[in-house]
Amino acid sequence: MAKLVSNVYGDALFELAVETGKVDDFLNEAQGVIEVVKSNDGFSQMMNHPKINKEEKLQIIDDVFKGRVSNEMVGLLRMLEEKDHIKDTVEVLNYFIDRVFDFKKIGRAFVSTPFELTDAQKSDVEKRLLQTTEYSSFVMDYTVDPDLIGGMVIRIKDRVIDSSVKTQISKLSHELSNIQLKVGECAP
Repeated sequence: MAKLVSNVYGDALFELAVETGKVDDFLNEAQGVIEVVKSNDGFSQMMNHPKINKEEKLQIIDDVFKGRVSNEMVGLLRMLEEKDHIKDTVEVLNYFIDRVFDFKKIGRAFVSTPFELTDAQKSDVEKRLLQTTEYSSFVMDYTVDPDLIGGMVIRIKDRVIDSSVKTQISKLSHELSNIQLKVGECAP
């Protein structure tokens, strides 16, 4: 099965970063490029506009990024454009960032709670995650979701720990509906 575009280019960038000892530099650049692409709708529209030819798009990449990021990062962006994969830039760079985080044993945790956590509570959550995982540090992303009622939901990669009251109520409701069905089935 063919590898995803993000895997092919992300793996190549990661291998280059390790070989050249520029893992941290490329990580910072990747995060910066993602920020530019996500925060600038005009850039994405120009890069995906069918009436702007490839040479003009390559010039836009040079104008925006040359001198601000490494030649290797500019080269990657130019290659993505040349191979008609510029629309996959964010996915490629996010895949690369995930590879770097795995390499450096950094976890990325997404924590949802029904209210804003204090700094002490955030610290406790991070300490608990460090104790129960193989990561040496975490990048934490906290969001507030009042629908959770209480508890929290933590997502690390494809693993989800859901201790929210909303989920507990949903499970209880489902179990009760199963009990009612069984009782109704037994009635004469």
